[in-house]
Amino acid sequence: MHCPFCRHLDSKVIDSRPSEDGTATRRRRLCPECHQRFTTVETAMLMIVKRSGVTEQFCREKVIAGVRRACQGRPVSEDALAQLGQQVEYALRALGRAQLPAHEVGLAVLGPLRDLDEVAYLRFASVYRGFASLSDFEAEIRRLRAERGPAPHDNEPAEEQAPVHA
Repeated sequence: MHCPFCRHLDSKVIDSRPSEDGTATRRRRLCPECHQRFTTVETAMLMIVKRSGVTEQFCREKVIAGVRRACQGRPVSEDALAQLGQQVEYALRALGRAQLPAHEVGLAVLGPLRDLDEVAYLRFASVYRGFASLSDFEAEIRRLRAERGPAPHDNEPAEEQAPVHA
């Protein structure tokens, strides 16, 4: 590692620790030539292989931007989007591979987005999975309802109970 002050070719690591989110390593270094201290941050690169064959570095902000479009007009905060982006990155890194197909990024988004907002999930899934008809939406909604378990229908009024007289 070059010293940023004197450009000496070597430096000594005097302390290492993981970053707060665990995706990087922070190293405190000392230059043996000029005795200046400096910090470096090291991250393992996660590469995404697109359908066209082009490879690019994973970008959490691109994931958040795509999900933000699906959440347009929905009650989803920027903090929730940032957390979702972090969840997706952790899930992808947990796969333990340096290169992943872009398809796996979309798969990693679906679960956390479904938990965050079902309408945004349907929007994202409709584009990601290429829904072509209303029956595709209906099938996905049936699947969501089956996973959620029995619940009162959203558009049906609740049953009124007769007053209890003592």
